[in-house]
Amino acid sequence: MAHNVLGGELETCGTDPLTGFYRTGCCDTGAEDAGVHTVCAQVTAEFLEFSAERGNDLSTPRPEYGFAGLKPGDRWCLCADRWAEAYQAGVAPPVVLTATHARTLEWVDLADLRKHAAVD
Repeated sequence: MAHNVLGGELETCGTDPLTGFYRTGCCDTGAEDAGVHTVCAQVTAEFLEFSAERGNDLSTPRPEYGFAGLKPGDRWCLCADRWAEAYQAGVAPPVVLTATHARTLEWVDLADLRKHAAVD
């Protein structure tokens, strides 16, 4: 069983659009997930712009991959290091703590995640 950053059972991040490295809706990770897609974020317009500027356009639909593109407010499993980079740049999106995998703590302090906790 996977755990979240608060020590509880990892909850679902999002199913519309379907997220997660394994496309299960959870920010679970494993050996084949080189990007460590463990942060359940509620994306914002400024984060999407930041990500596109870094070469990862998450807004543009890619039908060949079954990807409709993200819009502000969508939940998505982000790479832990990309969230940390966005945090350093002042554009980190809100985080759903109960759906953020514990491995995230290898890159980001829990206190910083709590400062950016999403309000449901």
